[in-house]
Amino acid sequence: MKITLLSDDRIRVDGGAGPMSVEAESAEMTYSPYHMLASGLATCTLSVLHAWATNAKLPADGLALEVGWTFVEDPHRVGSMQVEIEWPGLPANRLAAAKRVADLCTVKATFAHPPAISTDVKAEARAA
Repeated sequence: MKITLLSDDRIRVDGGAGPMSVEAESAEMTYSPYHMLASGLATCTLSVLHAWATNAKLPADGLALEVGWTFVEDPHRVGSMQVEIEWPGLPANRLAAAKRVADLCTVKATFAHPPAISTDVKAEARAA
């Protein structure tokens, strides 16, 4: 699986076997926390789609996702994310099913029903 940083607010994930790599369109780009957030959504969605394709005996060659995001203020945060699925060879009669399957991604469900997050600050060092 390859994650490509396309811009400061967009990534592309190409599926496939092998180790995960992170690449950038330019040497000046860094893998930000926002890229990581989008990568979690993209890799989860891609995994769900690959599993479905295997079970449905559909070719997954060329399956890729692009995820973009925009910010909102008060407080500053990611306000929206857009997922685009590229799937050459997917039969037209399977498009709606593929969208439903993509929506089963657990990361997407987590965004829809956010977890409670607690923060604790410890001043002492942990023992080794």
